[in-house]
Parts: sequence; structure tokens; C-alpha cells
Amino acid sequence: MNQRKPNILFIMADQLIPFLTGAYGHPVVKTPNLDRLAEEGVRFDAAYSPCPVCAPARAALMTGKYVSNIGAYDNAASFSCEEPTFAHYLTLAGYDVVLAGKMHFIGPDQLHGFRSRFNTNEYPADFAWTPARGADQQVSHNHALQYVGENIKVGRWNQFLSYDEEAHFRALEYLHAKGVEWQIAQERGELPQPFFLCVSYHHPHEPFWPPKDLWDLYEGEEIEIPEFPDNLEETYSTLDKWLNFYHGVAKAKNLRDPGSLYRVRRAYYALVTYIDIKVGELLASLEENGFRENTIVVFCSDHGDMLCEKGMVQKRTFYEWSSRIPLIIRFPDGWQKGAVCREPVNLIDLAPTFLGMAGVGEEERLPMDGRSLMGLLDGSDTEERVVFSEYHSQGAHAPCFMIREGKYKYVYIHGYDSQLFDLETDPGEWHNLVGDPRYKDVEERLKACILEQFDPDAIDRAVTESVRKRALIRRAMEITQTRWDFEPRFDPTKGILDQYLAGGSVDHIPR
Repeated sequence: MNQRKPNILFIMADQLIPFLTGAYGHPVVKTPNLDRLAEEGVRFDAAYSPCPVCAPARAALMTGKYVSNIGAYDNAASFSCEEPTFAHYLTLAGYDVVLAGKMHFIGPDQLHGFRSRFNTNEYPADFAWTPARGADQQVSHNHALQYVGENIKVGRWNQFLSYDEEAHFRALEYLHAKGVEWQIAQERGELPQPFFLCVSYHHPHEPFWPPKDLWDLYEGEEIEIPEFPDNLEETYSTLDKWLNFYHGVAKAKNLRDPGSLYRVRRAYYALVTYIDIKVGELLASLEENGFRENTIVVFCSDHGDMLCEKGMVQKRTFYEWSSRIPLIIRFPDGWQKGAVCREPVNLIDLAPTFLGMAGVGEEERLPMDGRSLMGLLDGSDTEERVVFSEYHSQGAHAPCFMIREGKYKYVYIHGYDSQLFDLETDPGEWHNLVGDPRYKDVEERLKACILEQFDPDAIDRAVTESVRKRALIRRAMEITQTRWDFEPRFDPTKGILDQYLAGGSVDHIPR
């Protein structure tokens, strides 16, 4: 293939824990396609979410900015149409930029630079999920009940499997259409338009209802389950206590029962394999349609899942199970094949990375918080990296921050307590080093880094004001029945190829 610019296939999972994949060394979870992708590309071993919850993490990914710099504080905070995204830049660089699956945009702009998206929203696009703030925030949800064994359903079809199946089908159809377009361009001696295809899946996000064949795949396998110290509650930070209440952990009576934990983990393993199968089919479609030699493949998740570690569920916390993400990049020429990057990196680094891959120069971009990974890979960026993550709403009563520098992770809960972990000696994050005089300098340095990057008081005021305004607008929208949900439209008078291509006609192709 003689395209000057590479195609980019960007595959996202939701709530995927890197440790529970074969690609990251797990001995039981079956992910042969991710394993192969890591073997043929570069695996990042210290990649983090900028905000361990769906919508803010994805808005940060799209813009290359921290969530407090774009006002995307929670799963019901609007993503401003004034924020340029990598999709806008890639469009200007001549790419066909399309989306299959979820991206959890909140607000009336449901494209944010994508030329087209092939699926509707999976969750509300409006302010329906606006949280309470301050004293009114004492509301407990039932999220934890999804993590109890009796609520694991095997072989029962559900809307989330339907959603992923549709997104996957649309992505494969797009690759087939682009394959035909490429063949025509080759016959004419032209260069086809490069594409950026984002395929984003719901799974392995709960509910954990795996197909039966994938559940059966783990029959007799050794399923690890968490172990809890007798003083578990004493290890909780203020944020942990807030989130356990928010998720309704007290309502899930069997959350720490070994039999329940086994079923949850087995179902999760099965759904990780489900995602791996989808990755394999996408990679096979690249081969089938002639794109293997000129397509960069990027795989990641938006955040992880506590999956009952420390007796906690879902995300929103800064522990490794929640805030760490898988990140693998495969280059078509085998560059960096089999490499492992241990430098801390962030999901917001992908926006400038995509632009670098597409040849969009620094002088063509507005400022971003993220730093391209290309310099890290080719050795031109030798400056030490630190990464931040933040969370300020939906269960958090104050601005909360995390910084990772080298082997240390520091968590700062503004106005409350802090945590400091040495991830080399304490990968399970059980031993809080705050207050230990031997680590005083580390603690003070990392706290100063956070306060240099962020203004907690200003963020707290901004979140409170945002929640008040959104709550008012939500009430009005309920009366007027205004909806922002995206509704993809397909023209019944045109064929599949016409539907998926950016422009022009392919009517001369035999139907």
C-alpha cells in the first residue's frame, strides 16, 4: 500500500483492568489477540486514566486536556463544542474520522469532530445523571449489587451485548467499504483518503452477563479472588469511604463471599475474552481489506475496575485496579516490536500522539496538557514524566488528585487525608507512607506538584456552580422533553458503501 499517511485504528474497551489480560502477563485470562498485538507492538506498563470514570476520561482523551481544564467533571457534565479535539485536527489533515460504538459525549454536540458515528448513545447524553453536591450528596446507589454472584447472568442476552455487536458490525462494514475504495483508487493510480476509525465497546463493564460459551471457557480454571485483611475498614481513605457509600457497598451483603467473588471474576474473565475476540476480528479485517501494511493500531481502556479488590466496586478511585489502563500500540512496519515502556503515561497523551502520527505539526495545534508518546518511543523526549489523575464529583465531596512519579503514587484529598504508596515494594497499595518521616520529602514534593498543576479551591467552586446550573437545566428539559441523544441515519436509497464513505459515488461497483 502506498499511502503517504497511515490509517489509524483506535480500539477502546470500557473498564478493562490491564492485569487481567494475557497481554499483561495474566496466566489464566485468555486474550490471544491482545497478546499478539503486544508482541508485535509496544506495551505501556504505567498508563493511567486522567479521571477514573467514563465521560470525563473520554473528553480528556479527545482534547488532550485534564478534565478540570475543560469542565468535564463527571458523567453528566457537558463537553464543550468549543474544545478542539484530535478528530477536528485529523479532519483538517485530510483524514476520514469516524466512530463506531460509545464515547459518552454529554451535550448537544454529539460528534466533536467525527465525520460520522454509526451508533446511538448507550447512556444519557443530557444532564439526567447530574449528581448532588455538598450536603445534598448523601445518596446511595445500587452499583455494588452488580458485583454479587447471584446477579451474574450467564448466557442471557442483554442490551449491552446488542450494543457491542452492532458497533462491531458497523466497524467491519466500514473497513470493507474502505477496502473497496482503496481498490478503486489503486486502479486509478490515486492515493485513497486515510482513515481514523475508533471502535469503542461497552464491555467488560458491568453488568457481568457473559455469553455461555465464554463462561464455559473458564470451567475448571483457577480463578483468583481477593483476600481481605481483618482491619480492612481501617485502611480506607476518606475517598474510599465516600465511594463505598456512593456505590451502595453496604447493600451488597455477599460482596466478600468467596463463592460470589468467584462468579464475578469468572464472568469478568469471560467478558475480557469477548473483547479480545472482537480485537482479533478487527485485525483480521485489516488484513482482508489490504490495510495491514499501512495502519497503526492503538488499543486502550478509559479506566479500570476495582472488581471487589479492597471490598470496593466500579471505578472512581485512584488505586491501580481503577486508574491504570492497558495501552498497546502496533506500528505497521514492526517499529518497537515487543517493546515495553515503563514510564508513566496518561490517556491525554494519545491526542498529541495521534496528531504526530498523522503529521500534524506542533505549529498547527493549540496547547494541550498531554505529551506525545512518539518522543518517548524514539528517545527524543528525555524529560522525566509524571502523570496526574483527578476526580471531583459523583461521590466525592471535595477535589481529589493523584500523581504518579517513578515508583511513587500520591493521592491528595483536598481538606482531608492523603495517601502515599511505593508501588515497587507495595503493589497492592496497602501501606500508606504518609506521616513516615523517611518519606516526608517525597510527600511534600508530590503534593507541591499537584498544587502547582491544579487549584483545588477554584475547582471546588467550579464543580459546585456547574452542578447547580445543570440541575436547573435538567428540570427544564424534563418539562420540554428536549433530548440530545444521537440518532444515526442511514439512507435506504443508498448501498452500504455509499453510507460509510465520506463522499463521492461508488454506484459503478456491481451490487
